[in-house]
Parts: sequence; C-alpha cells; structure tokens
Amino acid sequence: MTIPKKKLSDSELEIMLAVWDAGRPITGSEILQQIRQKRTWALSTLMTVLTRLVEKGYLACDRSTRNNLYSPLVEEEEYKEEESRSFLHRMYGNSLPSLISCLYKSGAIGDKDLEELQDFLDQAQKEE
Repeated sequence: MTIPKKKLSDSELEIMLAVWDAGRPITGSEILQQIRQKRTWALSTLMTVLTRLVEKGYLACDRSTRNNLYSPLVEEEEYKEEESRSFLHRMYGNSLPSLISCLYKSGAIGDKDLEELQDFLDQAQKEE
C-alpha cells in the first residue's frame, strides 16, 4: 500500500502505535486505555483524532458493531521505512554517515551501538 501523503502528528502516531500493537481491530476505549500513560484525553478528543486518521487514510473504521472498530490501512513497518527514508533525505541529504556522526557526537548512541551497527553491516554483506 502507498503511505498517505499527509504526515502523522506525534499524537496521531501514538494512536497508530496502539492500533498496530493490538494486532486486531480495536475500539476507541481500548486505544484510550493504551495511551493513557502519555495522554489524558477525554474519549471525545480521541474520537476527533481517530476521525482525522480515517480521513487521512491511515485507519479504517468498521461501524457495523455497537462500538466502532479501527484497523490500520498502513502497516507499521511500511510507515517506519517511509518515515526513515524521508527523515534521512530531509535532515541529512541521504547521508547515513552524517546521521550516525550526529547521533554519536550528541551522545545519543555510543561505542556499543557502533559495534552493533558494524555487526549488522558485516552480516548484511555476507547475505548479499
């Protein structure tokens, strides 16, 4: 599937993560329970954001039952891949070394992370 052109806000992403994590159609009340640690929203606020996600093409809403059931129209991995490509392009001109350098200099990643990255690269080259 094609990722919708409209980007997700932070709050929309939190909702999508809850829907993806459920692995099944999920009600608004269930989503509210999952995001309660991060958001103290009323159900009406959540419903407004869910409506926006349906309009943007990220969620489908099944209204055939007593409670609306929400299902993802975009797979989590597909979304993450597209957002990662977009971020790398916008922020670092598609330069992975620039991204890694920035993360290392800022302390966001350390030597252990670089070792894990090297192991990943070595394994990826073996699989080619």
